[in-house]
Amino acid sequence: QVQLVESGGGLVQSGGSLSLSCAASGSISSINEMGWYRQAPGEQRELVAAITSGGSTNYAASVKGRFSISSDSAKNAVHLQMNSLKPEDTAVYYCTADLFLVAGGRYDYWGQGTQVTVSS
Repeated sequence: QVQLVESGGGLVQSGGSLSLSCAASGSISSINEMGWYRQAPGEQRELVAAITSGGSTNYAASVKGRFSISSDSAKNAVHLQMNSLKPEDTAVYYCTADLFLVAGGRYDYWGQGTQVTVSS
C-alpha cells in the first residue's frame, strides 16, 4: 500500500557531504512525521533525525550541527543533508514515515535502506 523509496548515499571522504532523499507513495491520507535512522554493523538501529508535519525537528546529539533534515509535504518527501561527515557516520540509513492511510489506521513504514560509507 505504501512505499518509501530512498535515494542518495554512497562513498565519501571524511569531512565531505552527502544528501539523502526519501519519497513516500501509495494510499496516504496524511503524514505525521518522517525521519532517518541508521544502523552500523554490530550496532543497534538509532534515530538520526526526524521532522514532524508541523516542521519540528529532532536530531541525535552526534549529528547536531552537521546534519539537516527537511521535508516537502507536497511530495511526501524528506531530505537529509549530511555535512562534515565522519567515519563513525558509516551505516545503512533507513527512511521512516509515521502516517495515516486513506483506508484508515496509523502505521509506521520503513524504506529499504541506503549505504553511507565515510572513509578516513
